[in-house]
Amino acid sequence: AARRLTLAETLLPLPVLGPLAVAFALLAGAHWLPPRVADAVSTVSALAVAGLCLWLAHAAIGGTVVHWFGGWTPASSHRPGVVLGIGFAADPASAVIAGFAALIFAASFVFAWGYFDKVHSHFHVLMLLFLAGMTGFCLTRDLFDLFVWFELMSVAAYALTAYPIGPSSLEGAFNFIVVNALASFAMLAGVGLVYARAGSFDFAAVAAVAGALRHDTVLTAGFVLIAAALLTKGAILPFHFWLSDAHAVAPSPVSVVFSGIMVGLGPFGLAKLVNQVGAGDADFMVLVHGALTMLGAATALIGGAMAWVQRHLKRLLAFSTIAHMGIVLTALAATEGARTAGVLLYLVGHGLVKGSLFMVAGILLAKCASADEIALYGQGRKVWPAGIAMGLAGLLLGGAPVGLLHAATEMATSGGGWRTAVAVVSTALTGAAVLRAALRIFARTSGVPGAEAFAPTEREQEASSRSTALMLTPVAALLALALVPGEVVRPWLAAATAGFMRAPVVLPTERLDAAAFAPLALTLTIVGASLVRQRPVRAVSRAAVRIATAPARALQALHSGISTDYVAWWLLGVAALAEAVAQM
Repeated sequence: AARRLTLAETLLPLPVLGPLAVAFALLAGAHWLPPRVADAVSTVSALAVAGLCLWLAHAAIGGTVVHWFGGWTPASSHRPGVVLGIGFAADPASAVIAGFAALIFAASFVFAWGYFDKVHSHFHVLMLLFLAGMTGFCLTRDLFDLFVWFELMSVAAYALTAYPIGPSSLEGAFNFIVVNALASFAMLAGVGLVYARAGSFDFAAVAAVAGALRHDTVLTAGFVLIAAALLTKGAILPFHFWLSDAHAVAPSPVSVVFSGIMVGLGPFGLAKLVNQVGAGDADFMVLVHGALTMLGAATALIGGAMAWVQRHLKRLLAFSTIAHMGIVLTALAATEGARTAGVLLYLVGHGLVKGSLFMVAGILLAKCASADEIALYGQGRKVWPAGIAMGLAGLLLGGAPVGLLHAATEMATSGGGWRTAVAVVSTALTGAAVLRAALRIFARTSGVPGAEAFAPTEREQEASSRSTALMLTPVAALLALALVPGEVVRPWLAAATAGFMRAPVVLPTERLDAAAFAPLALTLTIVGASLVRQRPVRAVSRAAVRIATAPARALQALHSGISTDYVAWWLLGVAALAEAVAQM
């Protein structure tokens, strides 16, 4: 007789089915439902998904919760190693990341309350489809379904980037579509290659084949193509060019989701590929430990430098996200228990801080009609609570030794060495960029603009009728969660990482010594140097400034906004990964 499903196994599909059902109901009544109904229903739905996922994470502490659709368990094939069915699997880490995605959506729905009153419920429908794609991506244990949820996320994100439709939003969405469509084709091709060799899409079945073959060109090629798609979603250099263009034009509630969780799902999916599927493929793991480590370091440093030379807040925050995803990739590529735990916690800590910062940018767009830090000089005083939030978030981003992000960084860079140095420099550049903008906008304190004066900007405004207090509520909530001490989640994190990696994990003890203050000290040093910057008046000084800002202008020129350029960089990235594999 078939085994009776537990309650957790029975309810496991609901984090996906729930948002889909609510989205279809809202779509059916989009033209006659009052706008506030859509706001309220969407927020409650996202909170319900978050609560359900956290309950599933608790249930999975004793062992992964698995649901086989239609009852097609591996035993149904009556052949060892053959899996005919499609399954969801909730280990504690996967369930929490899915729940965190829902929490970010709930915060975004509250922040967007009243933003889209004139366009019915279509925004909420797209967002709920987006949420369903993310939860499915986190919970699936099937490579082809991973591609399906990847596509659902992407299609919803394309539409939301250009929503409501305008010339600049269409341009940003077009670059997003072109680059991520290439990633989708790469993932589909990679999944096909893996199936050709493994004869299955199931994570465990593919992992068993990879461990048995060890060195197989077809299997390695499949893993590399899937990794390239996930690196694109994670905005890792040189697959990252689409992100700043998308952020610059997307509505701020959408940007909250993009940087708060969507981009982080790229490294999370890659962590699953590395730890649960491809760990047995020796050639793929050499690529992970080598080329991906270098890509992560380059992404962290270049992303940090690009964040420092921006003037448009949403572009600045987009490049900050790129930099921090680089830090995540360097830790992920080490495939060590403590650093993998750091990656999982980093995705949450970074998402909380970055989500709050994009909300502050949205408040400035709504109340001050701009997100340009130079144009906003001193104009933020009328929304001064947003300035306090921005300053606190900037300190957290810049390495203040408190909260989840600091604890995650300590784990991700455990062992010291060059990874720590890269993280310190990248963290300092991104935190300093946010603090410089906060001082300029809210305190009328700044030196003469430097390289940021040459950066691109946008003229835009968002719905100004929304309540400032209501918009600040999710900002305060996210920052309060970001300030939770790392020691509070450490015991659970060790168990969750062990379930994620299928191996015991020992986490290092958190330390608070002089080295823990190094990122913050460098952040404040960079900000201080920018505050005393003066206008060059002599010819020699002007020449020195031109020389000093030349690298920044060169980096800005590479981010041309031209889709064909971005395609060329994407193809170069795939070619570089292929060459790295060929040299093994």
